[in-house]
Amino acid sequence: MLPPTSLVPLRYIDIGGRGPEDVVADARGRVLTGVEDGRILRLDGLADPVATRVETLATTGGRPLGLELLPDDALLVCDAERGVLRVDLATGTVRVLADSVAGERLRFCSNVVALSDGSVCFTVSSRRYPLRHWIGDVVEHTRTGRLLRLEPGGDRPEVLLDGLRFANGVAVSRDESFLVVAETTAYRLTRYWLTGPKAGQHEVFAELPGMPDNIWREGPEGPIWVALAGPRVPALDLLHKAPRAVRRSAARAAVRAPFRPTGTVGVTAVDDDGAIVRRLTRRRSGFRMVTSVCAVGDRLVLGSVQERGVAVCEAPRSPLIPSPPLR
Repeated sequence: MLPPTSLVPLRYIDIGGRGPEDVVADARGRVLTGVEDGRILRLDGLADPVATRVETLATTGGRPLGLELLPDDALLVCDAERGVLRVDLATGTVRVLADSVAGERLRFCSNVVALSDGSVCFTVSSRRYPLRHWIGDVVEHTRTGRLLRLEPGGDRPEVLLDGLRFANGVAVSRDESFLVVAETTAYRLTRYWLTGPKAGQHEVFAELPGMPDNIWREGPEGPIWVALAGPRVPALDLLHKAPRAVRRSAARAAVRAPFRPTGTVGVTAVDDDGAIVRRLTRRRSGFRMVTSVCAVGDRLVLGSVQERGVAVCEAPRSPLIPSPPLR
């Protein structure tokens, strides 16, 4: 695996809202995010923390998580409480695209991506635990994550893949032949084939050095950036091998206990062959639990479900050097 280099922080920017869980960059270098109180924010001028402008574009009425910009000045939002939403960025109008599947309420929508044919693919992290008790699913290891697709104009999502280990970020390959899905508690990215002889099949795409959260593609030719919300936890790996009753008991205790994220943070980038081409880490970070990353010029912007702002870091300048993909 590619050895890590240092993740160099430049500045922290308070955005006036807790939990910018996902960050995405638009063509003008502005960053959009959603915060705990339901607001969708746009951050402009991140190069200068004094001059940074924070604008409220809409309020979802729930808890926005994963975001996907559309070319018609609209935004797809995975809202943990309301389902998959479409937000008109010019007017702030919010429309629900899907809030259930086969009669079951979408409890914990996580991340979303749009395909060129107008269909929308998104993940559900857990069918057992809501967002506020996410740690319960991580501990119990329910394997109830899902990947779903909503056809253009449709309102009934189709389940593409079930049994995922805390399904999280999702991105599409350059040629739209497959989707890449983060499985947080499996420490990996999974490939789901959309076209070709393997259509409908899935396989391991990349093994990772930590727990992947949101993922974001840096343009059509760029790599897929992966936020690592935490490092591997050997004790958790052992617990996942225990009987279900033991895991459920541990999960009940975990949701009642205060959660303190680790000070080790990191981001990774992979190419369309599943090779790791960037690996950046920082120990004893004051900015904790990195749940998203996007590139803006020569900077990386990090989001966190825990913090009240975003972190701006140096982007690596060295050439992309792939490590061998898993086969």
